[in-house]
Amino acid sequence: MNTTRMNTARMETALMETARFLEILDAEGQSLAAAAERAGTDAKVPTCPGWQVRDLVLHTGAVHRWATSYVAERLTTPRPLGDLPDLDGGALLTWFREGHRTLVDTLASAPSDVECWSFLPAPSPLAFWTRRQAHETAVHRVDAESALGGTPTPLDPDLATDGIDELLVGFHARAKSRVRTDEPRTLRVRATDRDDAVWTVRLSAQPPAAERTAAGEGPEADCEVSGPAADLYLAVWNRQPFPAVTGDPTLATLWQEKSGVI
Repeated sequence: MNTTRMNTARMETALMETARFLEILDAEGQSLAAAAERAGTDAKVPTCPGWQVRDLVLHTGAVHRWATSYVAERLTTPRPLGDLPDLDGGALLTWFREGHRTLVDTLASAPSDVECWSFLPAPSPLAFWTRRQAHETAVHRVDAESALGGTPTPLDPDLATDGIDELLVGFHARAKSRVRTDEPRTLRVRATDRDDAVWTVRLSAQPPAAERTAAGEGPEADCEVSGPAADLYLAVWNRQPFPAVTGDPTLATLWQEKSGVI
């Protein structure tokens, strides 16, 4: 990606500044708890096969406490997620709400230059954790609402665009990504409602290498997956099918089968 495009992507992320991510994290966590309460902890979660709402709430609540610990305790090395409590029903939802509130308050009160461990590139550890937990919670809010049936509350297109970028450029650039091909292939991911939201993902025996381009730019792709940013965000997170697939569909299938991140 050339310097102009890199700066454009950075500027967009900067616009979705830490304070905005914090607002999103706060709202999405409250919405997740409300949806879980309405659905009941026994309800199945269609977007997470094999999970019931209690599993979703336990997982997200544990992640919130795990994230809090890095910022609150200034931890500089990774630690395990931790044991899950033996809770259910109202007690579980109270535990979740308390952990979510502590996370929001911890991030809100932390100094901008706080030093702690993080695992994706970011302007600062605080920016990383606030952004990461906003997306973590937004995706799992959609999961909780899926347990109610019907259509989940729409995601903000700006948040969705940033989340696609985080997943493609950040998560799957890591060695643990299982999206690999024997021969080099190219997957394009295109948000149809944004002129500047196109990603070229080069697949090979190595971790995927993604770069963001403008519409109409970039090399020819073997497969393109596309749709509105909010729908595409959920699709790349394997919460719903890709809205549209052109070219070789086996690459879209490969993504669905190998890209899973809880």
